[in-house]
Amino acid sequence: MSFEAIVLAGGLGTRLRQTVPGLPKVLAPVAGRPFIEHVLAELARGGCARAVLAVGYLHDMVMERLGKRFDGIEIDYSIEDAPLGTGGAMRLASGMVRRQPFFVLNGDTWLDLDHGAMLAKHRSANALLTIAVRRVPDVSRFGAVSVEGERVVRMDEKGTDGPGLINAGVYLMHSKVLDDPRLAGAFSFERDLLARRLSDLRPVAYEAMGRFIDIGVAEDYRAAQTLLAAP
Repeated sequence: MSFEAIVLAGGLGTRLRQTVPGLPKVLAPVAGRPFIEHVLAELARGGCARAVLAVGYLHDMVMERLGKRFDGIEIDYSIEDAPLGTGGAMRLASGMVRRQPFFVLNGDTWLDLDHGAMLAKHRSANALLTIAVRRVPDVSRFGAVSVEGERVVRMDEKGTDGPGLINAGVYLMHSKVLDDPRLAGAFSFERDLLARRLSDLRPVAYEAMGRFIDIGVAEDYRAAQTLLAAP
């Protein structure tokens, strides 16, 4: 089993910039190597054959570090001339994908995921979109996801607190999901497309049980140094 993936690696990393000045967020050092290398290594373990990195801010540094191949994965780059948001970046990069369906994930989060199991569930449900969800003790930072049966039926904005499911930021999709003529240029996949089309896309939920790490804020970035340290 092999697959392709888009990795969103063009973020400005404003919340982390004081901690790792002069670097794109995905190159922030974690446990002795750039964080993006942990992300790609997890994809390689899952069976990824090719990844398209959606890059923008300081993209030359990312390309110089990773080159055209990493850990057996063929690497290509989708370069944004201006920030496109998650949705615009996904749409631009999807034009370079050769296989359907494909995974999409954030370059600043790491999820211990069984890619084969998620792909099998996606195919058995004949889904256009499957979302990896993760159970956490407090959803307030991320926003809660509500699931009925195997389908995601609601995605709340940040503000709700307490235990529950969150969107872990890993999607398995067909490029048709991004074919929305009402959206052009820069847009948020989560807010402008997914939230508005939840009822007709009827995305499947795949609950991931492994570790989840988001280095978007300094506190979690520091915690990642231990969590991703080699055993």
